[in-house]
Amino acid sequence: MMWRPSLLLLLLLLRHGAQGKPSPDAGPHGQGRVHQAAPLSDAPHDDAHGNFQYDHEAFLGREVAKEFDQLTPEESQARLGRIVDRMDRAGDGDGWVSLAELRAWIAHTQQRHIRDSVSAAWDTYDTDRDGRVGWEELRNATYGHYAPGEEFHDVEDAETYKKMLARDERRFRVADQDGDSMATREELTAFLHPEEFPHMRDIVIAETLEDLDRNKDGYVQVEEYIADLYSAEPGEEEPAWVQTERQQFRDFRDLNKDGHLDGSEVGHWVLPPAQDQPLVEANHLLHESDTDKDGRLSKAEILGNWNMFVGSQATNYGEDLTRHHDEL
Repeated sequence: MMWRPSLLLLLLLLRHGAQGKPSPDAGPHGQGRVHQAAPLSDAPHDDAHGNFQYDHEAFLGREVAKEFDQLTPEESQARLGRIVDRMDRAGDGDGWVSLAELRAWIAHTQQRHIRDSVSAAWDTYDTDRDGRVGWEELRNATYGHYAPGEEFHDVEDAETYKKMLARDERRFRVADQDGDSMATREELTAFLHPEEFPHMRDIVIAETLEDLDRNKDGYVQVEEYIADLYSAEPGEEEPAWVQTERQQFRDFRDLNKDGHLDGSEVGHWVLPPAQDQPLVEANHLLHESDTDKDGRLSKAEILGNWNMFVGSQATNYGEDLTRHHDEL
């Protein structure tokens, strides 16, 4: 299950800058709210049998891993060498790749699809082409141009739109860490994907509370929790899965057993603690490649174990043979 994205993220995905106001009902109703980090790869982690596909996809990202599978071994190693240089330059530039630098690289590659989605829509919002997106640019591109005091005078449900606008502006202000009302690419990414950024955690929790807290008492009651998942028809018997959700609420959501969810419990629910997958994989690659056991990797050590980090035509063929052998 995934946490619900912002209205503007939905617009990026569905409209890509098309004119016209969003529907006040826009939203992925029926989707879960919980943000779970996607696995680094769906391939089995099967190094013992010479299958390094998991490591390739974790280190490069899935799409780039496919590109490497089409390269000759020489081309693959040359590109890996350039990646090693990038990892070191992005860190302390001391000529070695540390565990922290390796982890940072893996995390970076795993978020490539997020950065790509922001880049695809950047020009729609950076209307003055100054390399930043101001709040007014974002607002006008999404909701249309209005003179001060005349916002949404031409729509029936003006109050709903005003609430949507205020909520988006509040999120923008949190994402805008330097407070200049201008979003860099990183800040716009935080606005569109707040669940990926620790400093946006509180706004994710606040928005979830606002969505579910229908009686406005500052908590999520069990009936409010269920109402977000299921709307019963008159006379309809409650399905078994809804009863299971009620039990989940009591057993696993309501941590202090006071009958409702406060902000801390909502945060534990929608942004649960998770294993640091990039760190686990970085430790694995370091352990398997650190021949002199000094706790860091030289370029030579990485290239000496290159087929664990990246694929090529040769390694792709070898993995196919391994799978064929296992099937036999």
